[in-house]
Amino acid sequence: MVVSIPNNVVDSPEFRDRIAVFRERGHAGEILARMLEQYVKGDSVVMAIPAGGVPVAKVIAERLSLPLDITVVSKITLPWNTEAGYGAVAFDGTVRLNEEMVRRTGLTDEEIKRGIEKTTSKVRRRVRNFRGDRDFPDISARQIILVDDGLASGFTMRVAVEALRKLGVSKIVVAVPTGHHTSVNKVAGEVEALCCANIRSGRSFAVADAYEMWTDVDEEEVAAILTLSTDV
Repeated sequence: MVVSIPNNVVDSPEFRDRIAVFRERGHAGEILARMLEQYVKGDSVVMAIPAGGVPVAKVIAERLSLPLDITVVSKITLPWNTEAGYGAVAFDGTVRLNEEMVRRTGLTDEEIKRGIEKTTSKVRRRVRNFRGDRDFPDISARQIILVDDGLASGFTMRVAVEALRKLGVSKIVVAVPTGHHTSVNKVAGEVEALCCANIRSGRSFAVADAYEMWTDVDEEEVAAILTLSTDV
C-alpha cells in the first residue's frame, strides 16, 4: 500500500499498486477526466506534454469542454540507453539535470553538453512541427491542467512546471494516469494540485506497465490531434 500521499494529491485507491489498469491512453484520459470534473467548462487550459501526453490530454479536454494546447518538453537520454533520461529540456530553454544520476553514470561534461544540445534541437523541431506559425498563447492568467501519460522520474514534468512558472502561470494542476509515489510526491511539492489515478510503489517502475496496450505516439498523430483541437 502506498503511504505518505500529500494533501494536494488525488488518486484512485482501487488502482494503487496495480498494473494494466488502463486499456490505452484514451481510456486513461477518460478516467482522469472523471477525477477532474470540478474543472468542467471553467477557465482552465489543458496543456499536453508530447508525444505520449497528447492522446490523454485530448480526451480530458473534450470531456471537460476545455481548450487543448501543448508544452513541449523532452528528456535528455543517456548515450547508451535512449529510454533512460538524466534530465529534460523545455520549449523555452529551461534545463534541469538529475545530478544524482549524472554522478552515478559517470557522464562527462562533454557528453552532458552534447545531450543538452541534441535534446534542445529536438524540442525546437517539435515546437515548429506542432505549433507551426501559432504564437505561444498568453496563459499567465489561466489555470493550467498539465498532462502526460505517466510519471517515472518526474524530471520532464518538473521542467515543464518550471517553464510555465517563468511565463507567469500561478496555478498548475498536474494530471497523469500513473506515477511512482516518490515522483508524485516531488512533483506535488511544486504545483497546486496533482491528480494521478494509479500510484505505484516499489523499486522498479515503468509507465507502460499501467496500460494493457502500449505503443509509441508518433509526431504525425500528435500534429493531427492538435489540428483538431480548440484554440486557447
